[in-house]
Amino acid sequence: GPSRPTRGVRAASVGTFGCARSFTTGQDRGVDEAAIRRLLEQVRAGETTPDDAVDALRHLPYADLGFATVDHHRQVRQGMAEAIYGPGKTADQVARIAAELLARTDEAAVVLTRADHAQIEAAVEANPGAEVRGTTVVWRPAPARPERVVLLTAGTADLPVADECDATLTAHGLCPVRITDVGVAGIHRLLARTDELLDADAVIVVAGMEGALASVVGGLTGAPVVAVPTSVGYGSGLEGVTAMLGMLASCANGITVVGIDNGYGAACAVARMFVSPQGE
Repeated sequence: GPSRPTRGVRAASVGTFGCARSFTTGQDRGVDEAAIRRLLEQVRAGETTPDDAVDALRHLPYADLGFATVDHHRQVRQGMAEAIYGPGKTADQVARIAAELLARTDEAAVVLTRADHAQIEAAVEANPGAEVRGTTVVWRPAPARPERVVLLTAGTADLPVADECDATLTAHGLCPVRITDVGVAGIHRLLARTDELLDADAVIVVAGMEGALASVVGGLTGAPVVAVPTSVGYGSGLEGVTAMLGMLASCANGITVVGIDNGYGAACAVARMFVSPQGE
């Protein structure tokens, strides 16, 4: 299955991969100057409404790099930062995809997830200005938004997954309040932070073992709760399966559960609650 986030990865120097625009193969679709000019002329002439023009642009474009078809308009369609999944790609491929994404706009965030040491080195060297946290790399994070997201971990061993979640939230302008090591084996630690849960607009709970923390939090706050089961635990934890099933069977109504160790997915679930394609 997908590799789990790990700690301690840091970028170092590598060779330069060259100009981002040199990576495009010429297979870009629907973004040539003539097509855009025609669309703008139609808007000016009153033949196309601004809303219809925006709708047309939502379907464009992509760039074919040969080994990857890069989606440049995901931000327009979804309001979500594009993500590069590291496992299975070479360091060169990761760096080139990031460069292609960064070259096409000065605004949209770009996120690299589950990257290994070599991939981070290559991507950061070729594309300066990145923020590295564990196995996640973010370029151009969005400005901070007003929504208050609380990110809880049951134990210190859950931190790598929480760090992936934190970095992805930050890419979308959602800077979380971190509450760490408040699992149910010492429930008083969580109860001491109840006010922060009650003030939250959304809560993400990262927990392994039996996954009980998600149910407890779901019973304390009326905010949406997204639960992330982790592969932390002993024998019958079954590498996160027990925590996932416990969260899915929670008696706290309405909890959303993502896949095992999927901090990225949990962050995206919360971002969809608050971030619109219109940037509102």
